[in-house]
Amino acid sequence: MAEPKIRVGVIGASGYTGGEVMRLLLEHPHVELAFLSAERSAGATVGSVHPWLRNHPKAAGLKFRPLAEFAQIDPVDIAFGCLPTGALPEQLPLIAACAKRVLNLGGDFRLRDTEEVRRHYPKTAAHPPHEEFSYFVPELSGAVPESRFISLPGCMAVTTIYALYPLFAESLVADRVVVDAKTGSTGGGRGGDESPAERSGNFRVHKLHGHRHAPEVEQAIADFTGATVDLRFSTHSLDVSRGIMVSAYSELRDGVTPLDVKRAYAKAYVGKPFVKVRPAPKAPQEFPMLKAVVGSNVAEVAIAVRDGQCVAVAALDNLLKGAAGQAVQAMNLIHGLDETAGLPTTAVSP
Repeated sequence: MAEPKIRVGVIGASGYTGGEVMRLLLEHPHVELAFLSAERSAGATVGSVHPWLRNHPKAAGLKFRPLAEFAQIDPVDIAFGCLPTGALPEQLPLIAACAKRVLNLGGDFRLRDTEEVRRHYPKTAAHPPHEEFSYFVPELSGAVPESRFISLPGCMAVTTIYALYPLFAESLVADRVVVDAKTGSTGGGRGGDESPAERSGNFRVHKLHGHRHAPEVEQAIADFTGATVDLRFSTHSLDVSRGIMVSAYSELRDGVTPLDVKRAYAKAYVGKPFVKVRPAPKAPQEFPMLKAVVGSNVAEVAIAVRDGQCVAVAALDNLLKGAAGQAVQAMNLIHGLDETAGLPTTAVSP
């Protein structure tokens, strides 16, 4: 007898992240798409909102529904929260009543420090959850949390975490780290107000100080390694639709050698199918780059050490490894599946 499928709801399915979750799950051998919510697109077919999905045979006939109708179906095993930041807190009681687990892809419940939550997520502060959300990075968190509510990391945050984790796990660098993060336009969501004419052919500052992913990175590094990071985190906007590139600059502690750093990265990511450490890159094209990861659920990481200085570079697809793909990876682990099930490992180019 066939194994029962994982019943899934995608909440906020009309956005870029929700569309990417659907694209992955339409190909997943163990999933049934049971509910797709989108308020402004309620009643519309999936293919009319996401034309890139309209030719998939399983998408034919799928329509978006208002979230209120979630209560009219049998509870789902997993609800993927893909709502814009600030929208989930008010809707969480309804979603929680209709789903055995909630995987949150938005930013609302990632931070624990109440002052940081008030600063970066004021709507979350006004509607605190009744149950705690567990923060989960598949490669670093260990066992899947037993909590019903799980928050996945932000896309620029997790790219930075992959770049820095081995250095702090082995106490190889001083606390002060400077991070330069660059992101594609889909990082701002489908409702972004930036004109394509202003982004096309351009490269500009996004936020030099006070980005909400900075305290998330500091919190994650402290949780995973016990280290305190003095992070200087700046972001820039790339003229691409997908992809994140992070360069992290740090100073090695006395006595630390390039071999120590190399071993730390090998140890951190051995056996991790979706984090690939580039071996001793020499030429520029051998370092992590967007064309090597966009379209895949893979993050690439590499390091360069010289004269006591370390530069760690990481790249990933913000909609896949930075969001939808990481969430599907978490779903696989929750249900005891191979974590690679339904997830692409090769990039799309040119």
